[in-house]
Amino acid sequence: MSDIKDVVREKYGKAALRVVQGKASCGCGCGCGGGGAATPIGSVDPITANLYDEKQTAGVPAEAVLASLGCGNPTALARLEPGQVVLDLGSGGGIDVLLSAKRVGPTGKAYGLDMTDEMLALARENQRKAGVTNVEFLKGEIENIPLPDHSVDVIISNCVINLSADKRRVLAEAFRVLKPGGRFAVSDVVVRGEIPVEIRRNVELWIGCLAGALDENDYKATLAEAGFTDIEIEPTRVYKVDDARGFLDGHGIDVDTIAPLVDGRFYSGFIRARKP
Repeated sequence: MSDIKDVVREKYGKAALRVVQGKASCGCGCGCGGGGAATPIGSVDPITANLYDEKQTAGVPAEAVLASLGCGNPTALARLEPGQVVLDLGSGGGIDVLLSAKRVGPTGKAYGLDMTDEMLALARENQRKAGVTNVEFLKGEIENIPLPDHSVDVIISNCVINLSADKRRVLAEAFRVLKPGGRFAVSDVVVRGEIPVEIRRNVELWIGCLAGALDENDYKATLAEAGFTDIEIEPTRVYKVDDARGFLDGHGIDVDTIAPLVDGRFYSGFIRARKP
């Protein structure tokens, strides 16, 4: 587990530095490893492309948009209300935190939690540029959230929980910090059915949001085990064979053999649940 965490930290640290250099970051599905070449601005990734419209990103620093490594847009689906306290697990460059801060307004607060120093530095600079004051970025791990019990109204996350090797711990921690009646409203990559062992064993694909993804039934069961109720998973983008070719190419895997086996089995989903 620590090895995976170290690789995640290294890759996303380098992604933050790419943004500082004026290059698009490289996250889910884009196929550049920790030492790979930077993805040019304007490149299209089947997971991360076209998640935010211009109206949403108006007033958000360009670096926050470039650093978006997510698979969905939880802020558009989470029904945030003025005065609420929101926590983004794995906040990266801060785009979802900044968007959440707008929605909860000056009487609310948006926390971002990330374990990567480079991403935290980028997020805090984006906060400064945006002039947003109801935001706080925290250093820590999503398996050990540095907030008190019953302190958060809504938890969001954008394609991060799948990167954790201890998802039960993550969901238990999310349950702990939520207030009674609080909501879990995250975007994540989800699996439907059996996945070839070659993918599960490939750490680079784990970091690319595939190998660590939970099966949809396991996701629901793990949320229920943590104590959540009203659990729903809504597919928002299903990945087909052509997308799988982009994921797997360059990883030493026979794409023609594997691609048909993953056709339609990975999807970005919006996961909703409630703490009683």
